[in-house]
Parts: sequence; C-alpha cells; structure tokens
Amino acid sequence: MTMPGTAMVMAAGKGTRMMPLTASKPKPLVEVAGTTLLDHVLDLLRGAGVGRIVVNVHYFADQIEQHLERHADDFVVVISDERDLLRDTGGGLIKALPLIPDDPFFCINADNWFADTPEHALERMARAWDPARMDVLMLVVPFARAGNSQGQGDFDLDAKGRLSREGPKRARPYVWTGIQMLAKKVVCDPPAEVFSTNVFWNRAIAAGRCHGIVHQGDWFDVGYPEAITMTEAALGYGG
Repeated sequence: MTMPGTAMVMAAGKGTRMMPLTASKPKPLVEVAGTTLLDHVLDLLRGAGVGRIVVNVHYFADQIEQHLERHADDFVVVISDERDLLRDTGGGLIKALPLIPDDPFFCINADNWFADTPEHALERMARAWDPARMDVLMLVVPFARAGNSQGQGDFDLDAKGRLSREGPKRARPYVWTGIQMLAKKVVCDPPAEVFSTNVFWNRAIAAGRCHGIVHQGDWFDVGYPEAITMTEAALGYGG
C-alpha cells in the first residue's frame, strides 16, 4: 500500500444550502458537536498520515486561511486561490492540479461528517487502489445508511467494484461520501473554466475506470442547517 501524501480539500463553495449559518462564515467553519467541518476533515487526513493539503478558497477566503494557520505544524498547507472566480469542483481541480505532486491523490469535500472504523477508510482506499484498473475510486455508503441524505442515491455498484449511473434519474443504492482518490491523468481537458467534477467521473465511468469501495462506518450529510442537530443527536451529543 502506498498512501497518497496530498489531499485536495474543497472549501471554496458559498454554502447556500447552509444559510443562514453561512451568512457570516464559510460552510467549512460551521461546527458539528463543537468541531468545524474543516477540522473534522483534517483529523481524518492526519489520522491517515497525509502530510500535504491543497485547499481551494473563495467565499470568506480570509477566514479559511486564518483557520488553517493553526494546522501549520501538522500539514504543508497550500492555498489554491479562487477569489477571482469560483470554478466549481472540476474547474477547482484543474486550477489546483499544478500544486498537487502526488499521483493519485485524495480529494475531499468539507461538508460531510464521517465516523471511521478500526481500519481507517483512507487506508482501505489506498490499499484498494489499482492504477491498472482505476482513474477514480470513491468511498460510497449504502443509501439506507446515509444519514440525513436527501433525494436519491448516486450510483450503482457492480460485482467488480465499478460505479455507474446509466439511464434515467432514479433511486440508486449507493451515495458518494464526498471522499475520492483520483489519478492525475483524469483531471484534464476542461470544457470551460467553471464546471463540475462530473465531467471527469463520466469519462471514467464510460471507460470502466470509475470504482467504488463501501464505507463500513457511519456517514452523515451535513449540508443544510437541520442536519447539524440531527447528526449531533445520532452521535449522542446534547439532549
């Protein structure tokens, strides 16, 4: 197993679903059980031995940068500055790619709450990574165990571990956790400055190179205000 040394942390979004909590702070600095979403992600990365983080910033960028200063002893912190233009997830990866030395690398959204298992999920992903078969490896969770999840699942998962979502939009059995490993070669040929990572995923799915690994622990979507108290209750905080 070779653990990627770098993780891209997606922290630039405006967090509109989290209003009014994000009227004066960025979503990654919203707290669950007394810990910011960003610190929760960094705890996960620290536990896996990841030493370099590339963090994109746009909305309340100064607050994110100031908050990251307290982690300077644990990580090499590199900022991918999107103050001039919020580029969405795909465009953000294209801009940040020159700052990412590792191949593959982790990419993590800062809007989920993740309960790990004795075998660290990022270590499981690194162990499962096979460059001969994969360009994308996502950590997914069964829809039935996706805490606070709204709408439908994201992907189907076949017996060989390949993800797909062919056909009309419908309920699917697996939800993406916001955690993935990416080969650098898949982050290419941007269709515009602003676009979604879905472009990269669709290419990998078409080539049979988008795979999934099922998370064995708890996972919660905390993208909207009500989900915070729901998550805290599920974790046994408060009340």
